[in-house]
Amino acid sequence: MRLIDSHGHLNADRFDDDLDQVIGRARDAGVERILVPGWNHRSSERALEVAATRPLLDAAVGVHPHDAARATAAEWADIEGWARDDRVVAIGETGLDSDRMFSPWEAQLGNLRANLALALATGKPAILHCRSRAGERDAQDALVRELRAAGFDGEPARRAFGGRPAAVIHSYSGPVDYADEVVAMGCAVAFGGLVFRRGEEASAEAVARVPSQRLLLETDAPFLSPPGAPRGRNEPAFVAITARWAAGRRGVGEDGLAAFGDALVAAYDATFPRTLPR
Repeated sequence: MRLIDSHGHLNADRFDDDLDQVIGRARDAGVERILVPGWNHRSSERALEVAATRPLLDAAVGVHPHDAARATAAEWADIEGWARDDRVVAIGETGLDSDRMFSPWEAQLGNLRANLALALATGKPAILHCRSRAGERDAQDALVRELRAAGFDGEPARRAFGGRPAAVIHSYSGPVDYADEVVAMGCAVAFGGLVFRRGEEASAEAVARVPSQRLLLETDAPFLSPPGAPRGRNEPAFVAITARWAAGRRGVGEDGLAAFGDALVAAYDATFPRTLPR
């Protein structure tokens, strides 16, 4: 089965010693492209570095909500410049997090708005982290409001993206009607190891509701290992576990896995087209 990993932090220091072996295992598992998102200045710069000479890898640059209060104006200026690099196919990882609140809410909102504006300016989709406390949905509802206010369901996004998704909901977490809402806005939705956790049953249910042209899978490596993968460090090869799970939840049998994989690759290629061949 052909596979993609739409979110793997191969720019994390946990991959410094064996990055090319990790990529080789992903290739052997059928993974054709891996998106490496930044979460702050240094990790965004590192995403560009690791993607420079490795054809499987794409880069994204941006500021995570956890780092929203720490990013300086000079660092943001660098990220704005890097966003126009041909290796960069997306903006982020950004978003909102009302669970851990490592940055104040107002700082998170300001950071999200800057990242969304950069996505519209570059025509590169925003990669969106969104978490609320268990049983709550305030971050999801706030994210939808911010997307609408920025024009992600209207003419600004249509001008910048045409029919492509202007945003990707990364590591989906939330009620099923949230999935319906973001899909109706034209977003792509990515599912990863979070759906296997207790308390994320609604998130797992949502995988069957996303149209195939908007469905992405991910590892969030080195985090969120799926069942059957080593607990110490997740890596892109293990997206195969999540792919088989997602296929089963969508009623795809063994004879449909090849077509399911083709659809995953097509959705990724449509969401993150490369501007130049490598």
